[in-house]
Amino acid sequence: MGGSWLLTYQRLRGARGRAREELLERLKAEFVAEVVGGELERVREWISELRSVADRACRALGARGVVYPKETKSFLEDPALHLRKKLFIYAHDLARGKLTPSEFLERAGAAVRTSLLTNSRSLYQAWVYLAIVYHLAREGFRLIYPDDIFLHLERSGRQRTGGIPPNAVLSDGVRAVSLFIEAPRPVGWEDTSDLSRAWKLYVALRPDMLAYGGRVLNIVTLDGDPPVLRPDVIIECKELDDWHLRARELKGPIAVPLSAEEWRERWIAGLYAGLADVLNVRVSDLISRFKERRGLRLKDYKIVILYRRFYNPRRMLLVTRAETPPEVKQLLEAEGIEVLDRVGFSADRLRAAAEALVEVAEAGVARADFVELTPRARELIKVALERLWGRGGSVAPPDLVERALEDYVSRLLGERSP
Repeated sequence: MGGSWLLTYQRLRGARGRAREELLERLKAEFVAEVVGGELERVREWISELRSVADRACRALGARGVVYPKETKSFLEDPALHLRKKLFIYAHDLARGKLTPSEFLERAGAAVRTSLLTNSRSLYQAWVYLAIVYHLAREGFRLIYPDDIFLHLERSGRQRTGGIPPNAVLSDGVRAVSLFIEAPRPVGWEDTSDLSRAWKLYVALRPDMLAYGGRVLNIVTLDGDPPVLRPDVIIECKELDDWHLRARELKGPIAVPLSAEEWRERWIAGLYAGLADVLNVRVSDLISRFKERRGLRLKDYKIVILYRRFYNPRRMLLVTRAETPPEVKQLLEAEGIEVLDRVGFSADRLRAAAEALVEVAEAGVARADFVELTPRARELIKVALERLWGRGGSVAPPDLVERALEDYVSRLLGERSP
């Protein structure tokens, strides 16, 4: 154990007042530099790529800007400062003697590395999302939801009313596609009966992106398994070079619920069977482990397979920044997962993902009951309605548009409607 932060720590022990606070800030900066300093330059390059594609997507789409989650926004503004903020409690505990330098190195180091990994993942996911939106905009799609014309990557408070709305709905005037980032998520609930119905969303597997053909403003279907509408497309993103070697502890849908109500036991029965099949173990072995309230540690590529099996989308795409080993790629493709490999930060390599969304948008024509209007068209409708109302007439805007189109089409065909 060594480093400049230890020297600052020695000076900190006898400091008071403003000098103490300045030394604390210096210690945090030196600690971050020692633990992850070599990775910050890479992160800043990624941030530059994200800002570039965000600008291109907004200009192509006519959007007013991008709204990031609070955590991501802080990280994008200054990654080093963001990581220093994670040390606030640890540094004060060190200064007060509640943590030894060795304990500080272990605990604070873990917090910094975890934050860096989590935010790097969110950063690449955001880049993939915005690059796909950019391609959709070039295909003539425009943002029709939400109506503030911002690209919202955050989901803060959007499920309070009990539904899960999309992050965006895009339309080319006839077709539409609805995009959801990191859904399903928990919805608002008030009492025990609400909680029991919403429990499935608390423990559901959560892919990076879900896409639906048409205008879909709520995907919750709590009586179903899974508890959301079947997605047309799932897009999962992997930003690390060694993502296929990494493992995560999967709890949520496979850990024993807080109580033993029958409805929850019935729901997870299907998950037990699916997991046993993927892992080539007996269902009874899994259940015995879960009754001990233990999670299950799975390689990331097996979790990707679980997403495919449980949600059963029409298509599933995996976007990887780095190269995936051939044997892992073959395993995924055998499961029906399309691997867009070695994408890096080349937006051109995501055209196939955008094309997949256009394909399902075509399938969702029946769910698209709207047409995007230009500002001039809105003004003409307003003028026509005011004139009609001024003459004592009464007509709804949709009927007015229908009549105008009938007249226009009859002129094109060289005949007039009766």
